[in-house]
Amino acid sequence: MADTTAMTREERMATESIGRLMVSMTLPSILAQIINILYSIIDRIYIGHMEGVGANALTGVGVTFCITVFISAFSGFVNSGAAPLAAIWLGKGDREHAEKILGNSVSFLVYCTVILMVIFYVFQRPLLYSFGASDATIGYAVDYLTIYLVGTLFVEFSLGLNAFIICQSKPGTAMLSVLIGAVANIILDPIFIFGFHMGVKGAAVATVISQGLSAAWVMAFLLGSGSSLKIRRKFLKLEWGIMISIFSLGISPFIMRATESFISIVLNHGLQSYGGDLHVGSLTIMQSVMQLFSAPIGGFTQGMTPIISYNFGAGNFARVRQLYRWMIGLCFGFLLISTATTMIFPEFYAGLFTDETALVELVGKVMPVFMAGMLIFGLQNGIQPTFLALGQAKVSLFIAVLRKIILLIPLAIILPHFFGVMGVYYAEPVSDILSAVTASVLFLFNIRNILSQEALEKIR
Repeated sequence: MADTTAMTREERMATESIGRLMVSMTLPSILAQIINILYSIIDRIYIGHMEGVGANALTGVGVTFCITVFISAFSGFVNSGAAPLAAIWLGKGDREHAEKILGNSVSFLVYCTVILMVIFYVFQRPLLYSFGASDATIGYAVDYLTIYLVGTLFVEFSLGLNAFIICQSKPGTAMLSVLIGAVANIILDPIFIFGFHMGVKGAAVATVISQGLSAAWVMAFLLGSGSSLKIRRKFLKLEWGIMISIFSLGISPFIMRATESFISIVLNHGLQSYGGDLHVGSLTIMQSVMQLFSAPIGGFTQGMTPIISYNFGAGNFARVRQLYRWMIGLCFGFLLISTATTMIFPEFYAGLFTDETALVELVGKVMPVFMAGMLIFGLQNGIQPTFLALGQAKVSLFIAVLRKIILLIPLAIILPHFFGVMGVYYAEPVSDILSAVTASVLFLFNIRNILSQEALEKIR
């Protein structure tokens, strides 16, 4: 009976009306992503308003973003690589293989946790200095990161394995895992930061506890009777054939996420060299705002990806076309409108994170420049997960590499030699525009060949 119910629930992705299916599958994911991003946003809002030290504390915690993002990047192998692959195998009717993918994902995340914790505990101080910290901000950065690293496994499980709940057509359950952690963080932040007078250490403690609660929820579900895909001991041993398949799809989102860390390093270093702590602080605020707007898109595409993957696996190509058109169009429209608000009201967004007049004025000057490329970047936000959902790892990887490694990092290094500190800010919109246009061209020229029975047979 349980297996029959699971099959019926999953087959909705092939039969239910697209409008109703999109709402039921994406709305919980969107809410989950928004709630999830509140971890860092709420931390930064409270920290930025600490009396007397808010600006330096905000900058110090912002520098740790390079490391925390790199840690979370490894979950991308699972939530954007393994989970869509499991959805494809569910569409083919092979549940056991989907559970092997889940089991291998759990073991992979455990190994990653051990390695990452050792590396960053040993080298955190020199790394933070090289990433843009100064003598005025290093203390805050070390205080936050030392405690944050304790929760590395919680981060990997909550971000990585939650996608396996979504691919079972249970986005509401997946949303609850994020909601539990985020609500706990919102409640605990002021208690630890101000009530216990722990400052940035309190923010880190609240984050670790909250992520632990979220991870516990995910694991309890995937081990319980309510899950049609279960974590089974016999599938925990790594199988290289499965891991290669996961890596082939997950490498693109991993690189996208990991290069966010490298980009932050380059940008922070350039801003520190050409401008100082105030400019590093401005980047912390703008990246926070960018995260705030990218979260709904991330949730939407996360909810849509298993639907596209399932229908592709089932050979329903006409339905796939309808789905990706909706995904690309809505991503573009949302980011166009939201980006426009940041360019018109930059001081408003800055004021959410700091009371320091000089920092607010600086953000008011540079945010319209920094965010300009995001006006059309929604095209890439919709196209890249479409490639992933259809098993096109190489194309998706190229798009990720183009924007961040080929364009943004070199531009952030070269342009300041000609434009000073503003050259660092110019690098972002130039790379966003060029990569979005390239992604659109690649999609138009390749999508017809991808949607064929021959292409489907190559996905193993």
